[in-house]
Amino acid sequence: MFSTGTRLSNRYLTFIYDKQVNEHDLKGRVAFIAGKRNGNAVWRNSAKRRMREIYRQLDGEWKGHDILFIAKSSILAGDYSKVLAACQETLKKIHE
Repeated sequence: MFSTGTRLSNRYLTFIYDKQVNEHDLKGRVAFIAGKRNGNAVWRNSAKRRMREIYRQLDGEWKGHDILFIAKSSILAGDYSKVLAACQETLKKIHE
């Protein structure tokens, strides 16, 4: 998925998405990644909580796709509304 997926990024997150390999699962899969190099366990847990909430707020069309949310170090520095708006703008490119 890392090598074959399509990458989109903004200041706060990188998204990698690809067509789902397993055609029998109709929902699509999502993963949230916050690397150790960006911060300690508290930072990683906070980043993952923020990414999960962004995923819920985006309410996108994920059926038939696998998508990775990869946190950048600035994800917790920005205001939540700014992060959400940046993600919405970035994910519009998926459907173009």
